[in-house]
Amino acid sequence: MLKPILLVEDNPHDLELTLIALSKSQLANEVVVVRDGAEALDYLNRRGEFAERPVGNPAVILLDLKLPKVDGLEVLKAIRETELLKPIPVVMLTSSKEEQDVIRSYALGVNAYVVKPVDFNEFVRAIADLGIFWAVLNEPPPGSRRYVKPK
Repeated sequence: MLKPILLVEDNPHDLELTLIALSKSQLANEVVVVRDGAEALDYLNRRGEFAERPVGNPAVILLDLKLPKVDGLEVLKAIRETELLKPIPVVMLTSSKEEQDVIRSYALGVNAYVVKPVDFNEFVRAIADLGIFWAVLNEPPPGSRRYVKPK
């Protein structure tokens, strides 16, 4: 069974565009959508409404920077401070080009920082490329398997 892609996005327009782009890339991975940082941490730590989700980490996390409840940088920090979550590739997918946001993201251990293109076709291409790279081409760290055995 393929690992899911975790998409953390609160903007309905960006969410719809990202889902369209991922579907155009024809990835077989399920896309799990959460709409704020607190929900993302609940999903990753299998608590609250996600307590019964299958064991295992997502193939990649596409994380927005500006989120309600817990912002993207706080989510990233929590991921990198949790031993079981640390190996998950995290891509900051944001509209912020602010140098400080880029610097802080990399300081906290983000794997890639992608500014959302304004042009629809560029956006679709960028997301499709991201999905294929992180979910298919990227070789995960030893001990972290790309596939999760079904329960």
